[in-house]
Amino acid sequence: MTSHELAHAAAQLALSKKARDVVILNLAGLSDVTDYFVVCTGDSDTHVKAIADAVDDGAREQDSRVWRREGYANLQWVLLDFVDVVVHVFQQRVREYYDLERLWGDAKIERVTDEDPKASAR
Repeated sequence: MTSHELAHAAAQLALSKKARDVVILNLAGLSDVTDYFVVCTGDSDTHVKAIADAVDDGAREQDSRVWRREGYANLQWVLLDFVDVVVHVFQQRVREYYDLERLWGDAKIERVTDEDPKASAR
């Protein structure tokens, strides 16, 4: 599975748990650390955990393993690092505070929805 395919799979897995405002930031050429960020929002600690668990479990079923997990202690921002893809599951106020879309403003952003499994690019 390519990193782009993994990013889309992670986005769809997040949507399967009703994540809101799911986007994929293409960082290829902008960062040596990773190729894609998947960013989404959950409404509560329980919701953030459910989204992160769904992404982790679903990726594992597709033979993709998380290299590192962060944020499970407080569930305000959970990070799942697949090396070439990093998934960020935020609660709304934390997402607004860190504003990764603005921080990585040069990245191509794809919005992913339930209605359109193929992301629309900005």
